[in-house]
Formats: sequence, C-alpha cells, structure tokens
Amino acid sequence: MVPTPVFYYAVYTQKAGGGVMITGSHNPPNYNGFKLMVGEETLFGEQIQEVYKIIQKGRFHRQEGGELASLNIVPSYWEYMKRDIRFTGKPKIVIDAGNGVGGVVAAPLSRSLGAEVVELFTEPDGRFPNHHPDPTVPENMEALAKAVLENRADFGIGYDGDADRIGVVDDKGRLLFGDQILYILIQQVLADVPGGEIIADVKASNVLFSEVARLKGKPLMWMTGHSLIKNKMKEDGAILAGEMSGHIFFKHRYFGFDDAIYSSLRFTETVTAQGRPVSAWLDSMPKVFNTPEIRRESTEEKKFAIVDALRKRWEGLYPISSVDGVRVTFPDGWGLVRASNTQPVLVLRFEASSPESLERIQGEMNRELASIEADLK
Repeated sequence: MVPTPVFYYAVYTQKAGGGVMITGSHNPPNYNGFKLMVGEETLFGEQIQEVYKIIQKGRFHRQEGGELASLNIVPSYWEYMKRDIRFTGKPKIVIDAGNGVGGVVAAPLSRSLGAEVVELFTEPDGRFPNHHPDPTVPENMEALAKAVLENRADFGIGYDGDADRIGVVDDKGRLLFGDQILYILIQQVLADVPGGEIIADVKASNVLFSEVARLKGKPLMWMTGHSLIKNKMKEDGAILAGEMSGHIFFKHRYFGFDDAIYSSLRFTETVTAQGRPVSAWLDSMPKVFNTPEIRRESTEEKKFAIVDALRKRWEGLYPISSVDGVRVTFPDGWGLVRASNTQPVLVLRFEASSPESLERIQGEMNRELASIEADLK
C-alpha cells in the first residue's frame, strides 16, 4: 500500500509502459476507483472512456505473456528525497494524513530529514473516522490548526486520501489555499531558474500571477484539471504548476507529477531556508477579498451554452480569458464562471480589492447569469 505519487514515481523511474493505481482518493468510503497511466501520461476524461470502449468490444492486441515481479519502491523514493531535500534547522511540523495513506511515508521521511513531527491520523483507515481527507475544506483542517497552536509548531501539513493534494496551516492556525502555497514555493524556484514558466489554474488569485511576474518568471493561467496541467507543463517546459485544489507539480528538481509529499518537503525546505514564519509570508501578501468556490446548479445540456452566452455578453467590455470558462477582469477585481468537468454545475469564483468591489462584481455577474438562464429556459 503506497500513496499515489509513490506509484507515479515507480512508473517514471522504472521506465514502465504504464500503470494502474487503485485509489478512491478523498471520496467517501463506499467509493473506489483507479488512475491509469500509459507511459508517463495520465489518462483522463474521454481517454478513459475510450479504454472502456476497447474493453467492451474486446479490441485487444494479443501478445506473448510477460513477467510478474514484486517491487518495494518506497526505499528508492525515500533515498531520492534524502538526496534532493535539505531542511535548515529543526522545524516543528504537524502532519495530518486524515487516515489516508500519505502519513505512513510522509511522517517518518520528514523526521529523517531533521524535522520534529507531531502526527495526526496517520494510521490508514478507509472509513475516515476523524474527518474527511480533503485538505481544501476548512472544517477538515480544524484539528490540524488546533494541534499547530497547541504544540507551537512552525506549521501544519494536511494530505488528501492518496497524498496527491496538499493543504497548509500557518503558525497562527490559518489555512493557506493552493495559490498561497505556490506564492511561497516560487520564491526558491524562480531564484534557481530565472524566467521559468509557472502555471496556475484559472481559479487562482491575481496576487500569484503578479508575484510570478515581479520575480521575473513567466506566469500562465491554464485549465483546471491535474491531467490538463501536467500535459501543459510538458508542452511548455514549465518548472512548477499548481491548482487551487492542492495539486502541485514540480518539474524543478523532480518529475513533473503531482506529489503532495514532495511538495510538503519542498515547502519545508523553502520556509526554513528563508528563516521567515509562514504567517509572515501570508501577512505580506497583497490584501484581496475573494469568495470560496461557488457551485451553481445547472444541467449537462445547458452549462456550456450558459458560459458561451456569458462570454459573448462581456466581450469588448472588459478583458476576458476564455482558457477555461469565462474569467472577466475588472479594474478592481475579477469574476470566473466555468462549467464543471465532472458535474452538472457551474463553478464561480470572485476576487476584488475591497469588500464593496467584491459584492459589486459578484452581483453584476450573477445578474447576467440569471438573465442568460432565463433566456435558455
């Protein structure tokens, strides 16, 4: 039993033709699933449906049998991390694995690199008796925040069920989101690779994109979806990417796949090298006001038509990014409406320089949405 990124590591380092990872990730205990790789590519969406069609039709390429072997890849993964990562001093970290599989590797590995580790829910239990292992949901991080404060830790790390997504809590018990984690990580990465491309998904804050530009990096806004971002990284040669969901992808010194354990080690390395509390980083970020991800009920038939109609209404009035849905940039903020990749909903997010601007932008875009929805009835 290993975390998903350890499986990715095995496929990459063993030059395998592909792989299958059995994982339900952070889904409820009555769900299971699998992730497919062909070579170093992760299959998603229509590609998985195509595999299903091949199975249904029995269109297989027959060939001679191969060999079955058993390999414990964890020692190799561990040694790679110990060669690559350096902590400065002895940071005190709380690790909350949410009873997923990440803690069995992350906690002892962090200790071996010199950290003092306080463990929370690191024993795998697919019933998730303590909290759901989704580190982007604030209530799931409450126990971690409390433990950070009680133990006077430098920060806390949370993993999702299979440890390909990360959450961070600062020394004051505040939750950092994916773009804020990236904001800290780019400090070291762009110092090492000036001019490097940094990719973030369309839901990320302008604060991140502006900081990449300030550090002389190349910011790129891209579609939400970890497979889509991995493919774009490979196409562009980007050195680091991330999503609001907590998927973070290091090509700098690593392989380019989403590995929350490696990301947490790099986060620790960056923070300890800078000698600055995580709370100081968070407090120094330009102040903006934003909403969480808002999900608006729609239908599979209408969700894309609504986004397309919204785009046409705003074109020519304000700058628009159509890389994934419609992201409208106002003088004092932005609003996003995109169709979910997996559900019959519209996903909305808003950001502005003041609470008043946030309310105005959100109101304007919601009124346009309501008008379009009425027209499509």
